[in-house]
Amino acid sequence: MSVEEPVRRHLAEAKARYAELLRLSQDGEVAADHVRAAAIQREMGRHARLAGLYDELSAAEADLAEARALLADAEDEETRLLARSEIEEKEALARRILDDAVDELLTTDELSGRDVILEIRAGTGGDEAALFARDLFRMYQRFAERRGYRMEVLSVVGTELGGVREVIASIKGRDVYQALRYESGGHRVQRVPETEAQGRIHTSLATVAVMPEADEIEVDLKRDDLKIDFFRASGPGGQKVNKTSSAVRIIHLPTGLKVECQDEKSQHKNRARALKILASRILEHRREKAQAERADLRRSQIGSGDRNERIRTYNFPQNRVTDHRVNLTLYNLAAVMDGDLDELLARLHERQRELRLKALVESV
Repeated sequence: MSVEEPVRRHLAEAKARYAELLRLSQDGEVAADHVRAAAIQREMGRHARLAGLYDELSAAEADLAEARALLADAEDEETRLLARSEIEEKEALARRILDDAVDELLTTDELSGRDVILEIRAGTGGDEAALFARDLFRMYQRFAERRGYRMEVLSVVGTELGGVREVIASIKGRDVYQALRYESGGHRVQRVPETEAQGRIHTSLATVAVMPEADEIEVDLKRDDLKIDFFRASGPGGQKVNKTSSAVRIIHLPTGLKVECQDEKSQHKNRARALKILASRILEHRREKAQAERADLRRSQIGSGDRNERIRTYNFPQNRVTDHRVNLTLYNLAAVMDGDLDELLARLHERQRELRLKALVESV
């Protein structure tokens, strides 16, 4: 089946929705509701490009119809040549617009353009899993540096051997969510641990979650929905215990989601960071719930984003990294661990595009 029919339908739907949102944005009652007005502006931004492409395609096809009518009525060769030239030009323009529309539909969604919250947790494997979690975090740090992103550590729980049981960071930059959105899942390592005296290869696991950063408009954290506790922060092994209760634990009662922050000496800063992380977790929780209810969308993804889904294996003895979702194996593990993720990410995005194109064609 041709992709043109579903693309035209999506463009028409986007145009109609944009017109409706524009009407709502000009309503005085809506404008007075800042939360609703901001949500409308955000949605308008998502539909504006597609609505513009709809107008461009409509104009090109109207010109094409005129040129074809001119050819049909032409009585001399000069007019026929002019009409054929015009038809060829407008057909090429319509194809370019449709190609642009396909790119827009396949590469953007309501979460495009977001900054992210990155969470890495040590899984099975004890101290070696914590050391691997530390190495994964360094990998993403290097990647962020290569791309010019800004990374800020929000929370970290370390171990006595220098590993991390959990690290949470925000990453800001152009298209950062688009770049990292498929990194969520289980990352497995096979190597000889630093603590292994006999040189045996161990297998350990760390989990990664990449969540779009939420804002106050999207997630309204009501005070009655939060259970907030303050306690004394401590480092690995009970060292560096604070004398004041600056650490913060926040539980979102409706969902049971919990966040702890203790890196800052300021109770206020820890609370602000915890709320920021919690808002993104709630937004991700809602997204996962919506995806679970839409089987068609789930089928158009290269992975569910579930932490329990093993997505990649890092084999140090063989200098090998394998992404199981796209059956890609690279023998440049050292470069990957130094943040060179370009080839992996390019293959993931290529596969996701293929799946979304298939889903788009089948949506008619």
